[in-house]
Amino acid sequence: MQKKRYIVLDALRGFAILGICLANFPEFSLWTFSDPAGWTMTDKVTRAIQTFLVDGKFYTLFSLLFGMGFSIQLANAGQKTRTFYRRMIILFLIGLCHLLFLWSGDILMLYAAMGMLLPLFKRLSTKGILVSAGIFLTLPVICEAVFGTTLSDPLVAEQWRICALYGITEANFGTWLADITNYKGMLQFLHQGAVERMWEFVSSYRFFKVLGLFLIGFAVGRERIFADLGKYRKLLRDILLYGLLLGIPVSVLYTWNSMAGEPLGAVAQSVFYLLGVYPMGFAYSAGFCLLFQRRPEGKGWLLLAKPGKVACTNYLMQSVLGIVIFYGIGFGLGGKIGLLGTEAIALGVYALEIAASALWLNYFRFGPVEWVWRMLTYGQRLPLRKDPTVLPS
Repeated sequence: MQKKRYIVLDALRGFAILGICLANFPEFSLWTFSDPAGWTMTDKVTRAIQTFLVDGKFYTLFSLLFGMGFSIQLANAGQKTRTFYRRMIILFLIGLCHLLFLWSGDILMLYAAMGMLLPLFKRLSTKGILVSAGIFLTLPVICEAVFGTTLSDPLVAEQWRICALYGITEANFGTWLADITNYKGMLQFLHQGAVERMWEFVSSYRFFKVLGLFLIGFAVGRERIFADLGKYRKLLRDILLYGLLLGIPVSVLYTWNSMAGEPLGAVAQSVFYLLGVYPMGFAYSAGFCLLFQRRPEGKGWLLLAKPGKVACTNYLMQSVLGIVIFYGIGFGLGGKIGLLGTEAIALGVYALEIAASALWLNYFRFGPVEWVWRMLTYGQRLPLRKDPTVLPS
């Protein structure tokens, strides 16, 4: 059941985990809920840099990698597409537990749901898959222009009904998780947060975005570009060049519009996302692969690959550590640290994950979540420990 692993994919996944940590920790620290009127100049500058370099770019990269992984899984499963569906169902349940019991910002449920649609595109040519991806990535702009966020109005009403039930108000919404020192209170917030997350998926038409990115990753995986980077060097250079030429100026507009409260409107912001965020994310992945191709034997890639090999475990552990550091049931630092400090903590968490992943993989074949995921998928117990007679690398 062991398949050949490609260091570049694991390293790229490890890089994406870093970006996800930087993107998510401002919400764990409750800084996202703070009043912009109270932001310091350091907060504003850090936020502008984060929006320009991080916001949406690593989510794009993470989604592309999931799409590539799904294509590899489908290829490995051969005609047994039901094995792939079982894998997606298990991932959905992992995401559901994450959403209900740890953090309302879960993305795994949506990934699993959209992943289940990928077998429908198996018979399309690579060109057909990429055209379909372009359509799905463009649909949010059209839907934003036609519907706005009105489709999610019932979910907004339900969210605030749940908030009223637990005594969560606009006044204490941003500090609730820092003030509550028991898990029951945290679960109450997660209850309304789960509904809010569904609202976010609908209002931003995230399902179209994820499916579009999955399809691009699916096409890359099918063509096995990662297996022979030298052969595709020109393509990677073009993606890097044109991705930056388009992505940088449009991302500047995206950042300015976001920081200024969207004076150009939500439709313009959706256009900026399409023409700025995605190209920058594609450029990140291409640039990373070009650097890897120049010196694939570099030890730095092996270090980055460690958290990438256990990406799902690390993604969930970021939630656990975010709770411990910032919520009232832990150290209660939420709302007390600026954005720059929050991102410094995120870097520390990532460094800890690199060290923990390297240590874990010295003795075990899979991450703990990945191990359970595999066993439930294949319906059999799999060995976790490496051969004890082999010394750790």
